[in-house]
Amino acid sequence: MGTTIELGVQGMTCAACVNRVERGLKKVEGVQEATVNLASERATITFDENQIQPQTLIDRIREVGYEAVVGDLELPISGMTCANCVSRVERALRKQPGVLSASVNLASERATIQYLPTALSAAELKQVVRDAGYGVIETQQHVQQEDAEKAARELEVKKLRSSLTLSAVFSVPLFLLAMVPMLYPPFEMWLMDTLGHRGSVSGMNVLMLLLATPVQFGPGMRFYRGGLKALQHRSPDMNTLVMIGTSAAYLYSVIATFWKGIFPSGTAHVYYEASGVVITLVLLGKYFEAIAKGKSSEAMKKLLSLQARSARVIRGGQELEVPVEEVRLSETIVVRPGEKIPVDGEVQEGSSFVDESMLTGEPIPAEKTAGSKVTGGTLNQHGVLMFKATRIGRDTALAQIIKLVERAQGSKPPIQGLVDKVVAVFVPIVLAIALLTFLGWLIFGGENALSQALVHTVAVLIIACPCAMGLATPTSVMVGTGKAAELGVLFKNGEALEMLHKAGLVALDKTGTLTMGKPTLTDFVVQAGFEERDVLSLVASAEKNSEHPVAAAIVRGAEQRGVALLKSSSFTAVPGFGLEASVSGRTVQVGADRHMVNLGLEVSAFAGQARALGSEGKTPLYAAIDGKLAAIIAVSDPIKSSTPEAIKALHSMGLKVAMVTGDNKNTAQAIGRQLGIDQVLSEVLPSGKADAVQSLQQQGKVIFVGDGINDAPALAQADVGLAIGTGTDVAIETADVILMAGDLRGVPNALALSKSTLQNIKFNLFWAFAYNIILIPVAAGVLQSTLGWSLSPVLAAAAMGLSSVFVLTNALRLKTFQPPVKVREIRQNPSSSTPVQT
Repeated sequence: MGTTIELGVQGMTCAACVNRVERGLKKVEGVQEATVNLASERATITFDENQIQPQTLIDRIREVGYEAVVGDLELPISGMTCANCVSRVERALRKQPGVLSASVNLASERATIQYLPTALSAAELKQVVRDAGYGVIETQQHVQQEDAEKAARELEVKKLRSSLTLSAVFSVPLFLLAMVPMLYPPFEMWLMDTLGHRGSVSGMNVLMLLLATPVQFGPGMRFYRGGLKALQHRSPDMNTLVMIGTSAAYLYSVIATFWKGIFPSGTAHVYYEASGVVITLVLLGKYFEAIAKGKSSEAMKKLLSLQARSARVIRGGQELEVPVEEVRLSETIVVRPGEKIPVDGEVQEGSSFVDESMLTGEPIPAEKTAGSKVTGGTLNQHGVLMFKATRIGRDTALAQIIKLVERAQGSKPPIQGLVDKVVAVFVPIVLAIALLTFLGWLIFGGENALSQALVHTVAVLIIACPCAMGLATPTSVMVGTGKAAELGVLFKNGEALEMLHKAGLVALDKTGTLTMGKPTLTDFVVQAGFEERDVLSLVASAEKNSEHPVAAAIVRGAEQRGVALLKSSSFTAVPGFGLEASVSGRTVQVGADRHMVNLGLEVSAFAGQARALGSEGKTPLYAAIDGKLAAIIAVSDPIKSSTPEAIKALHSMGLKVAMVTGDNKNTAQAIGRQLGIDQVLSEVLPSGKADAVQSLQQQGKVIFVGDGINDAPALAQADVGLAIGTGTDVAIETADVILMAGDLRGVPNALALSKSTLQNIKFNLFWAFAYNIILIPVAAGVLQSTLGWSLSPVLAAAAMGLSSVFVLTNALRLKTFQPPVKVREIRQNPSSSTPVQT
């Protein structure tokens, strides 16, 4: 018998589609039966789960040309304390049939789940988390979600503060009762005389018991609840270690207080201060940790705070203020000075300057006039703007950016894989070390063997809590990606964050990346026997049907010269070569020199002009009229003012820079020399950009930066793809990193931040591992006989708490990151502002 699941399938239109999906699924090894229903748009599949997983079936549906319906869910989780909690929740979720992937982030306290909605519901997934021993913060919508999470975090901090206060009230006098008599013997004599003995029971010990018990079974109960659930799921964690350690010290002390006769003479010591103070110090560490966690997500809070709560819309001729959730597409919205722009749109009336710094990283406001794009969440500064809503709700750029940052913060870079493997076996190993420590001291401990065994075992259990390990990577990723968002750099995942700084070469698309992407007509020279205005009229009339930037430049040039455009027909574009059209009965062919060669035309007559134009960095094109070479055309795409500074910054970071362009060799080399580019790949057809990147990858890892539709394959081929945020949706969708400002200076900033974040992660991991490697042997008493070094349970608890706080504090240092290149350029009348596609 196999496992049967249902998959929603999108894109089917007829019975042929049904047959294709069925055949595709049945060819997968391990599939026993597959039936597809067109009406319900579902596939029912029976398969052997020992051979294949649901993800294989989803991939197969995509391979045959359709899309499987997959649900994505993010659950805010409360109650997690360490890396073992993360592992337990992940395992519980992944065991559920229909869950494709589950990733839990300790720092953000979120679970990101991909699942099959046909197999289980969000409510069932929440219950799985609760059954694993944790809480799920209920949310209604995205804006309310942050409020709910914030309230939950504040409640957790409040609870910790209350528990810590109560614990400290009893533990401080308990600690003083244990320590002061050793430092001042007369005080010990006074206590003994005052408290006395009742039979064989010491009054002093009874007083310490009365102080320790409220701590052990009051604030300390949180460790019992978590620790016992962890043991039930066979996944011991921090709570388990604290529970076992403090319980051992407490129970040993209780027995030593009332039945000390069962111990060998001289070994019936009490360790109430160890159990009580350890719990207090662990709570203190968790309290500081909770405060630091809140600070690590401040970048996300800033993004969420950008969302406007209301909008002024024009309805029925009246201006009404409505909640931003009620804004409809194409409605006219009014924004006054000092107000936030509520949704994305296009300006219809008015002019102003808008502060877009939180989205793009550019501190100077951008000018907005009729036709300009505006983005929800940005701040209108001076004039009144009236604009048409083009994207609302989850489709706005800000909503998509928030989603992108959340996903990046919840993702795991490859370096986390090692940590996950270690953490999976760490606590069981610690328990084994604690057992060996106890047995070792019990056998070889001499006169006070039992008490020594207890003290060292408790110290090992407490010092080894894997909190710092679990926080080392996600907190750095969270703060790093949040800081990147402030600078206008969006990382899609942790892998991109880690891989970026490993590259040695940056390949740049020319048009729209190095240049403005708005070419202008600079030269137009005709052959003898042709009239310049007539040829320009024919060429521009043919080009007006093309959407290529060069075509637009020729048309604008003709219009600026007062040349009339004629009616054209039979337009045919040849990508990477040129075009052909019929204009007023005449055949017009325009394109690069290779296009003319394909047409059998000799371009040597213009060789001198072509060399001269190419040396100036201009792109020479040719025009043929009725099969005869008629003119050479020069189009120049101005280089962005930010480009030279960006390339200089990349060189200063030790990176090589390559340019990939369709320009002819002379033009490309001229631009390369002008910008100081190390390697120029010219005459690359749109379809050949991915091959060009692949050839560069023979030199090492390559970053490709582009913005056009034809850049998507190259962005996917590169080790890391960076899309200019003002580019096309396709390029942004394909890229791993997005530069929202459309400024090339964001590339060195992204590289520098990647390097700083990875250094931060590595330092955190070094600290987390080194701390345990060094201090576990000390806690076990290995160095006591040789160097006299030992570690009491109290000091172990303090060290454990400080290690987590240290890791969090170190991660927060990324908030002070300063980009190597400042983005200062003002963007006048931006022509586009394409949202991020997630």
